[in-house]
Amino acid sequence: MQAQHRKSVHNRLKRLEGQIRGLQKMVDEDKYCVDIINQSSAVRSALSSVEDLLLENHLSEHVISQMKGNQEKKATAEIVEIFKRAKRK
Repeated sequence: MQAQHRKSVHNRLKRLEGQIRGLQKMVDEDKYCVDIINQSSAVRSALSSVEDLLLENHLSEHVISQMKGNQEKKATAEIVEIFKRAKRK
């Protein structure tokens, strides 16, 4: 993984860790359900942005390398599988 992507992913995951702890605290403190749901939505959005960064890195590094190495079928299969999984969410 490129250093720039690694740092960005790491930072976002640390932020997510804090958000998850915040959600746990909200539940423990019996906060208003709508507030917990709103915070949960923010966590989901943040996790999606981590996935976007990872996909960007994968496409820019691994898929390009696979294409140059005549492994187009493998690259295509991986990308199709990623989108299939994303549709199930």
